[in-house]
Amino acid sequence: MARHRDPLRRDISCIAVGLAVRIQSLPQGAKVGIKALAARCREGEKRIAAALRELEAHGYLRRVRDRLPSGRIITRTVFCNRPTALLHPRRPAEAPPQPAKPEPAPVPAPMQQPAPVPVCIPTAAPPAPEVPVAPPAPSAPLFVPRVPPPTAPKAPRRPLPQPSELTPDLDRAATAFLSDLHRHAPQFTLSEDDVRRLVPGVAAWLERAASPDAIRRALTDDPPHPLKHPAKLLTYRLTELLPPAPPGVDDLATLDRPRPRFTVTPFQTCEDCDRAFRSPTPGRCRDCRETRAAYAQAAA
Repeated sequence: MARHRDPLRRDISCIAVGLAVRIQSLPQGAKVGIKALAARCREGEKRIAAALRELEAHGYLRRVRDRLPSGRIITRTVFCNRPTALLHPRRPAEAPPQPAKPEPAPVPAPMQQPAPVPVCIPTAAPPAPEVPVAPPAPSAPLFVPRVPPPTAPKAPRRPLPQPSELTPDLDRAATAFLSDLHRHAPQFTLSEDDVRRLVPGVAAWLERAASPDAIRRALTDDPPHPLKHPAKLLTYRLTELLPPAPPGVDDLATLDRPRPRFTVTPFQTCEDCDRAFRSPTPGRCRDCRETRAAYAQAAA
C-alpha cells in the first residue's frame, strides 16, 4: 500500500474522509475490502461501498486485478494520499539534451503546376421500388394480472335461506331462538329489525331438523374479535352452513331395500390331475374331460 503526504480534497464527504483515515491507520497489506472494513467500522456495507467508490472517483483508491500462480484472480486495493501518484504516474528520467548540429539550408524545389483535379458530378439514382411494409404484429403483454381490479363487478350474494312454509310455530321458535342468543353469546346482541330479518333463515334450519344447540354452535363458534356486525355474520353463516334437507320416507325405503346378491361359483379339485377349477359340482377339469373323450373315441 503506497502512502504519500497530500491533504484530502474538500469536495469529498466526511464519511469518505473518515474511511480514508481508517485505511491509512491499518498495517501494510491489511484487507480493505467492503466486508473487512464493515467488520472494523460501525457503518454498514452500503455506506462503506459508497465511500470507497467516492475515493476511487477522486483518485485516492485503485483496484487492480492480479492472477496468482494457481490461476486464481484476486483484486488488490491500493490507497494513496496524493491522487496524482495514481492518475499521473511518474515518467522515466529523460536523457540530458545533446548539442544541436547545424543543419544545411534547404534547397528550394522547382515549382510545379498543380495537376487537374477530376470533378465528379453525382447523377440521380433511379428511385428504389417501394416495398410494402407489413404492420408490426401485436406483441403479447409482458404481465397479465391474475387479481381482478377493484372496479371489477362482484358476484351477487346468495339470498338468505327460506323455509318451504313459514308456519306460526316455526316463526315463534325462530324468534325465540334469536332473541335468546345474547344470553349464550353476549357479542351477538341483535336489534328487533335484525331478528325479524333473520327469522326465515333460522326457520329453514329448524325445518331441516336441526336442533337449537346445533344451530347455536354453528352460528356463534369462533367469531372474529372485535365483532362489529353480528347480524351480517349470522346472515353469512345461515346461508353458507345450511344443512341438507333430511331424507324422505321413499329415500329411507330405498336404503332399507335388500341389495341383489351375486352367485359365486366355488372352486373344485380335479379327480385326475388335482388341479383347481370353478364348477358348481365336483368332477374333472375341462382338459381331463377332453382327454378322456379323445381316448374313448380312438378306442372305438
